[in-house]
Amino acid sequence: MTTVAGKPGLGSIAARLERLPQSRWHVKVRFLIGAVTFFEAFDQLLSASALPVLIKDWHLSTAQATFAITSGSVGMLLGALVAGWLGDRVGRVRTVALGVAVTALASLAVAFSNNIEMFSLFRFVQGLGIGGVVPVAATYINEIARSDKRGRFVLLYEMIFPLGLAAATLVAVWVVPTFGWRAMFVIGALPVLLAVALPKKVVESPRWLLSQGRTEEAEQVIARIEAEVAAATGTDLPEPVEGHGDDTAKGSLRDLFTGKYLRRTTVLSALWFVAYYVNHGISTWLPSLYVKHFGLDLTTALEYTLLSNVTGLLGTFAVALVIDRIGRRPALVAALGGSALTLVTLALVGVTSGSQVALFASCTTFFVYAINAGLYLYSPELYPTCNRAKGAAFGGLWNRLGVILGPITVGAILGGGGSLTLVFAQLAGVAAVGAVIALFAVETKGKTLEELNS
Repeated sequence: MTTVAGKPGLGSIAARLERLPQSRWHVKVRFLIGAVTFFEAFDQLLSASALPVLIKDWHLSTAQATFAITSGSVGMLLGALVAGWLGDRVGRVRTVALGVAVTALASLAVAFSNNIEMFSLFRFVQGLGIGGVVPVAATYINEIARSDKRGRFVLLYEMIFPLGLAAATLVAVWVVPTFGWRAMFVIGALPVLLAVALPKKVVESPRWLLSQGRTEEAEQVIARIEAEVAAATGTDLPEPVEGHGDDTAKGSLRDLFTGKYLRRTTVLSALWFVAYYVNHGISTWLPSLYVKHFGLDLTTALEYTLLSNVTGLLGTFAVALVIDRIGRRPALVAALGGSALTLVTLALVGVTSGSQVALFASCTTFFVYAINAGLYLYSPELYPTCNRAKGAAFGGLWNRLGVILGPITVGAILGGGGSLTLVFAQLAGVAAVGAVIALFAVETKGKTLEELNS
């Protein structure tokens, strides 16, 4: 059977997606969704770049600084919950576009804040958008990927997130000392343009359309995708493989906690919490630690932070290359174990200088970013189409708890006169627990989303 541009192929929606070769259509979609993810990451790290200046200009206590950091994280937690429901109810693309609009407009409001209360309020609103966009965007990318190359396909897309984090720090190195912290949040408002363009340029997930009983629309969308891919490759598409049945089951949030999904949800939630507890326990406080604890100037502090983001990008790339070969579970165990080993080494040798912390923190982010990217791949794989966005977003809820409690714990230790050695030792302990939990993860490599959830 061949497929002619403009005419739908035979077979299930899943089978027709599975047989699509890589093409310009895939590049276009990953670029547009990736641009959204880039700016969400950029906006997420803005508080860390602004915090050293705000502490000085607004005379913030450690408690106030912690409040400013965690307000956005609380918003992300609630945003993940709402977006998971919306993503399964109104569609992946619409939910992502709405989240981007909220993020961008709130960023502009933060730029005009005149006190820590207003700053924190608008960061909370901005967090609602950020928390909702990322897991639903990852769900969409999972649903258009082929099972045999899904790991690399999704993780190369996920590289855009640490790239956005690195860009936020890189831009901050120049913008914050030159134009002030407010300029960073004005830049963070630019993706409002993407919110308008996205629904026009990116088709809805045909898997989601079919799960909603919108069979005719699903057929129209898959036929349009097939036509674009056939035109881009210049060849007839291969025949769909028998056995890739469609997933048209209905579901609810309760289904995440029953049957085989109870184990998946429990393990996944714990891994999300551990990964982001460690990640943000380190990254959120690094610029301030460099300035306040080690007496470094702001530019050097941001450059050291940039180094950590760059190694994180390398970690994401490394795991993208191997995860389809070694599997999700071994990759997660190795990355969590590497994080624990690096952090406990720093704690044992003693924290003596800013450059030493920068070196070990950068080694840690190599592993931690690999975990984070791996979980954005892994989460949507574990759930059926009807609950995929909710399942991924529920994991996002636990990562936001980690985002909140990691910085709060570090802030409490520092505010209570605790040492940096204790800070890194407790982070190492949490990462080690995560490595053990990852041993119980369900392996998903090489299987279609429908096979994993039949």
